[in-house]
Amino acid sequence: MTASIVMIALAACLSATMMGAWLVALRSGRSGWIDAIWSFATGGFGAAVALVPLAETQLSVRQLLVAALALAWSLRLGIHIAVRTARGGDDPRYRQLREEWGDAFRLRLFWFLQIQALVALALALSIMLAAHNPAPGLRASDWIGVAILIAAVAGESIADRQLSAFRDDPANKGRVCDIRLWGMSRHPNYFFEWMGWFAYAIIAIDFSGAYPWGWLALAGPALMYWLLVHASGIPPLEAHMLRSRGPAFRDYQHRVNAFWPGPQHAAQAHDNGDIR
Repeated sequence: MTASIVMIALAACLSATMMGAWLVALRSGRSGWIDAIWSFATGGFGAAVALVPLAETQLSVRQLLVAALALAWSLRLGIHIAVRTARGGDDPRYRQLREEWGDAFRLRLFWFLQIQALVALALALSIMLAAHNPAPGLRASDWIGVAILIAAVAGESIADRQLSAFRDDPANKGRVCDIRLWGMSRHPNYFFEWMGWFAYAIIAIDFSGAYPWGWLALAGPALMYWLLVHASGIPPLEAHMLRSRGPAFRDYQHRVNAFWPGPQHAAQAHDNGDIR
């Protein structure tokens, strides 16, 4: 089977899956199912293209390893979002889109989710490129990639649990979570999500030049960084937090880095003399 046929089939499957997510979100009234379905689809189809035979005559250990990594990431994130959604939680980003788009919400959401299908296609390509690196056996860089993904999944899981525990405490109602990992980055879960996609690039790249296609796997972390930091991640979420938390969140913005983890710093005075 050629890579082009695999990618065409993958694109069709992802497009159909996100159409299904669109229907589920509209009928249930909970947009959180969108991100859960997207997570399962990206990891599940990514694992499938990792295992599909291209030039290989038999499955390699690398293919099995990469498929397992994709599934582990997918299940952890998808189950977390699904449980949160089933409990009644929802994503404020989609609520804001509903308000902004008004009567055009249904149609615009459909095309928005088709864009998400394209994003999933690019990420699944990174997984496929890593899995089909023809280097014999497993190299040190393969194990480095495994370590990076394990650290990323563990870090994101810890960040999610810390935020959930903070929100579940009635004493924290209306407050901004700025403890532990959330005191080092305003979005540690996004940071670890981005970090995990480097694993596939590390596995895919062959510095000897024998597998030049592997360098394309860098598109995964590059795309994820742009989405999280400049597009559908931090900007709409922080706009919501400013509306709901006001000065408390502005103070948090001035004390804690948005994406890259680092030490807190003192809030800065603004032109009006207020300390935010």
